[in-house]
Amino acid sequence: MSKILLLLAVMLVSMNGYATDAKNEWHNTDLSDTTIAEIQKAKFQYKKCVSDEMQKPAYKLMDTRLATDTITKMCEPVLAKMREVYLAQKVPAIIADRHLKQMRMQITRNVLQNLMFAEAARKSGQPQQQ
Repeated sequence: MSKILLLLAVMLVSMNGYATDAKNEWHNTDLSDTTIAEIQKAKFQYKKCVSDEMQKPAYKLMDTRLATDTITKMCEPVLAKMREVYLAQKVPAIIADRHLKQMRMQITRNVLQNLMFAEAARKSGQPQQQ
């Protein structure tokens, strides 16, 4: 009998915790095609900013990790515009931030990989692409 009471108490506590977290979940998409287009445009602008920053010759002289950090920080204001679009459409901030973090991490990995490849090519004497 005590096991049943303990089980019921645990279930009640877990349901209570789940109910308070429901406000941070976003179940259905109510984003219009226009909003999705704005988000895609902001994503393109962020990727373009990163790509343009990577082309600067000063980063060839820097450590690849430092260059990657500098490049992503230079383009952070562009990424903030996408957050504004999300929040204007009533997407919970936690969901918007999670998506932006995921995108930021993916871009950072790609930048680091590209810079490391370019550095290895320079050190091996490979001709550089312009």
